[in-house]
Amino acid sequence: MLYGELFVGDIPRNVLRKLINHFRSLGLKLLELHDSPTSLAGGVAIGIFVGFTPLFGLKTLICLGVAYVLRCNPIAAVIAVTLHDVCTPLWPVILEIEYEIGSWILNLLHTAPEVTGAKEFHISDFMKWTTFLGIGLPMLLGSLFLSAPSALISYLVTYPIFKRRAIRRAALVEAESP
Repeated sequence: MLYGELFVGDIPRNVLRKLINHFRSLGLKLLELHDSPTSLAGGVAIGIFVGFTPLFGLKTLICLGVAYVLRCNPIAAVIAVTLHDVCTPLWPVILEIEYEIGSWILNLLHTAPEVTGAKEFHISDFMKWTTFLGIGLPMLLGSLFLSAPSALISYLVTYPIFKRRAIRRAALVEAESP
């Protein structure tokens, strides 16, 4: 370790500072978007909702599609799903919770799935539909119970912020016009 270089855990402080600045800049970009407060808050809610799903690699495309269909701001949705990456270190815990909730709900609807041992599981099993039905479906179903309240809370928190921002912008435009 170099003299004067501070570490937070195993992460150098300058790397942590860069990450914080990156996410802060995304938040500022979100505030600079010009659209109605409803559209912007809806986009944020869509991004947070999709961010909790275990559909890695498809989240941005899903955000764009859902935002287009619901007439919300797609840029706000993409920025929100990117901001959701703050939860990346917690993904193993989140996925476990989603799986447990989904398995519990599916067990209420059906009989319990057969438990496979770790010795029987191979890397090629990831490409089979039975793996998706056994692992992915409970995770996807369980993610709905985490993402829906999170999306609602994010909408309720961001709407007043965007509303206040729109009022300030309108007042500035009115003050600047002769």
